[in-house]
Amino acid sequence: MSRKFALVTGAGGFIGHHLVKYLMAKGYRVRGADIKAPSFEASPADEFALCDLREMDNCEGVVEGVDEVYHLAADMGGIGYISGSHATISINNTLINAHMLQAARASGVQRFLFSSSACVYPMYLQDKPDVVPLREEDAFPAQPEEGYGLEKLFMEKLCEYFDADYGFKTRSVRFHNVYGPLGTYDGGREKAPAAICRKIAMAASGDMVEIWGDGQQTRSFMYVDDCVEGIYRIMQSDHAAPLNLGTDELVSIDQLVDIVAEIAGKRIIKVHDTSRPQGVRGRNSDNTRLREVLGWEPKTLVKEGLVPTYEWIEQQVGLVEHRMPLPTMAAE
Repeated sequence: MSRKFALVTGAGGFIGHHLVKYLMAKGYRVRGADIKAPSFEASPADEFALCDLREMDNCEGVVEGVDEVYHLAADMGGIGYISGSHATISINNTLINAHMLQAARASGVQRFLFSSSACVYPMYLQDKPDVVPLREEDAFPAQPEEGYGLEKLFMEKLCEYFDADYGFKTRSVRFHNVYGPLGTYDGGREKAPAAICRKIAMAASGDMVEIWGDGQQTRSFMYVDDCVEGIYRIMQSDHAAPLNLGTDELVSIDQLVDIVAEIAGKRIIKVHDTSRPQGVRGRNSDNTRLREVLGWEPKTLVKEGLVPTYEWIEQQVGLVEHRMPLPTMAAE
């Protein structure tokens, strides 16, 4: 029996790289595709296409012969990047998504999974730190985050239309804040857990560390191993409508800092900069439907998943021979 053949777009990125490793371990033949190779280790994929998926010709090339498409390719980053790049993100991701969906259907792909985001949820439901967990049906009436959230919501509907009009099997997964080793931790596109790990790794005990916002904004955070298992389970399920994929453990940014500081064994003084982007005030995942569909949900607690994450980022920081000045201020 021949091995199932999967394409992972965005395979040079954080989640995509981990997903390639997961599928390879499952016995898949895997083709990765991205505009860049993975940053921290070589991809184990059987094939890796370095290409720009905004171009239709490239999308047609990478889908040839594959059974399943795990479409994770996107222009994205942390809150600083996505709040200041609406036009760039929207046009890049619209081209990538539309071309990949068209090419996959034309090539006879059996199933297509789209990596959406919790950014699709209305801003008016996320204006307090102590939020009610977001259900899948809460996405409408819509008021998603500008740019990144809006294009994700549009692509979810496009997947729905392809399923309804053409019988093309699609899945849409709404990620809630994924973290773990081998992810971007500096440069402006990193997410909050990685940025906090980097700042604390570069600080001495007793230093002040800058925190974006007042620290009371809340999120749920999902460890990457849970994420890739959830992606695979959702792809194999018969559920076509969008599904949340995240934990329902609500954590404030200040709590996140305290957890990382404890792991590092450092005393940290938090300095809050409320002029910096901080996103919505609160966001949490309602996993009721995920449990109903899969009989499973992510299990890794933040205090557990941050241990290998911090250790890896601390190691990376230590490997940099000529790093920039510490992003901290000495305490008096």
